[in-house]
Amino acid sequence: MDATEYVLSREPFIVRRTVRWGDCDPAGVVYTGRFPEYLLGAIGFFKNHMAGGSMHDLSQKFDVDMPCKGMSFDFIGSLWPGDVIDIQCVVGDVRTRSFDIECSAAKPDGTPVFKARFSPICIERTVRKGKPIPPELREILVQFQTSPVENA
Repeated sequence: MDATEYVLSREPFIVRRTVRWGDCDPAGVVYTGRFPEYLLGAIGFFKNHMAGGSMHDLSQKFDVDMPCKGMSFDFIGSLWPGDVIDIQCVVGDVRTRSFDIECSAAKPDGTPVFKARFSPICIERTVRKGKPIPPELREILVQFQTSPVENA
């Protein structure tokens, strides 16, 4: 069986996802609730790419967790079983404690499907409160910071 999700390109960073039949409602359209799953899958690949291995290991090194502070979507098109989408990820704004990962999804022919923003916030592991992004992590984020994705 072919993978439903994999890294297609590292520069620019793109994850390819194939819609499964089980992702769809009886009318054959992807459930709205599946889109965050698609986004989080791509974000997971992107974070590990930025870390040069495992973002979890990097988080432990800096003694910081990065839960989701916010997530937003702009739905542009619909998806059906068997459709393929390419989700491009870049780092957007980097603030004191939080940052944005901007994503844009389109079909291989360029037809836009959605734009999304995922915003992690750095927190201290032991006390579970916000903390500034460690300087070494900030340096990594800035390396992947580019203009917002334009294909959607």
